[in-house]
Amino acid sequence: MAVTHVHLVGREESFQEVEKLVNSHILHGSESLCKLLRYLAEQTLNHSGASVKEYQIATEVFARPANFDPHLDATVRVQAGRLRMKLAEYYNSVGVEDPVVVELPKGSYALSFHLRATITARPSLRALESPESALTSATRVLSRWKLVALVLALLFAASLSVIAVLFIENRARSTQGRDQAPAAYQVFWKPFMSSREEPWVIFSNAAFIGRPETGMRYRNAAHDSSAVILDHYTGVGEVLAVHNLDIVFGELHQALRVKRGSLFSLDDAKNNDLIFIGSPSENLTLLEIPSTTEFVFKKVETGPQEGNVAIVNVHPAKGEAASYVLGPSNTSLAEDYAVVALVRGINPEHSELILAGTTTIGTQAAVEYVTRENYLSQLLKKMNVTQPNELKPFEAVIQVKVARGVPVESSVVALRILN
Repeated sequence: MAVTHVHLVGREESFQEVEKLVNSHILHGSESLCKLLRYLAEQTLNHSGASVKEYQIATEVFARPANFDPHLDATVRVQAGRLRMKLAEYYNSVGVEDPVVVELPKGSYALSFHLRATITARPSLRALESPESALTSATRVLSRWKLVALVLALLFAASLSVIAVLFIENRARSTQGRDQAPAAYQVFWKPFMSSREEPWVIFSNAAFIGRPETGMRYRNAAHDSSAVILDHYTGVGEVLAVHNLDIVFGELHQALRVKRGSLFSLDDAKNNDLIFIGSPSENLTLLEIPSTTEFVFKKVETGPQEGNVAIVNVHPAKGEAASYVLGPSNTSLAEDYAVVALVRGINPEHSELILAGTTTIGTQAAVEYVTRENYLSQLLKKMNVTQPNELKPFEAVIQVKVARGVPVESSVVALRILN
């Protein structure tokens, strides 16, 4: 995007350009970005010289509470970055001929409005020569390099043809791969693609006490009521899980928003599609909203598995175990169990997916089960689902084989289709 000079733009033309951006296909699908763009335009054009604060945007645009802390919640910075990229994308594509250019400079929340200037070519030195001198010089050069120029022209034309063919073939391949996500993805993830807002991914960050350098452990509410809580740690499985989800949603052309569990609010649950990563023992926000009913997490209080988390089978079917739990804590991890559940949330208009293992490895496996085409196809086949409208709420338990701390194979051992 080339803007050679900064010019003043009329207020009316500026607002017209903002509405043109909002109604473009690049921004039209994101209500949050359109709302942010309109707000910043009004602040910039109606309050010239006033500085727009991150707190102001968070509370007035994104409905954050009065105790919003920008050090803990990066929503405004993330959304501003996304808006900045969308503006650049627009003016490098459909808006390349727009006379007015809107930018969001880095480090600022004030929009910049420019008139797109035309670049005037500078005259070459040869153009300043006399016509007779230029003609004589050109004749000599032509006679000397005529054959060379002809050969180079032919080679150049041939190379352009080859490049054009390769470009078209490569673009066709990339477009095909980009626009045709696997059918299993399109069926399973359809509930999370219909909302105008991007889904929230809520990952677990359990309440720890202690320090990394001296030793940390889970907080025990009965004995650690006065201890300082460390709530900014999560497991390796949760990190890899977010990465896998981001890849799949990229193929589906859908962005994600990510938030740690301790920052989750009931407003998030009411107004958004949600993907929870981690069990209620670590993702404590799951204790505050509707969760699984057929397969529930419960800490083992006695016996050799004391302290482990079990998945209790509330209504065991024939051939199913009453609970799924790891072996004694002093043995190496060879298997794990996890829940994959699509349940109704507080707001039935939105979807809620729970992906949780009894350990962080199981959580990683649960996410892999719905982000790998082969696993997801198996799950849909078990539920006899071929179209998005056939997918109903369900709860499933998967058994995970683990080798050297990595999930290597998973299979469904219990499944419930809910009404």
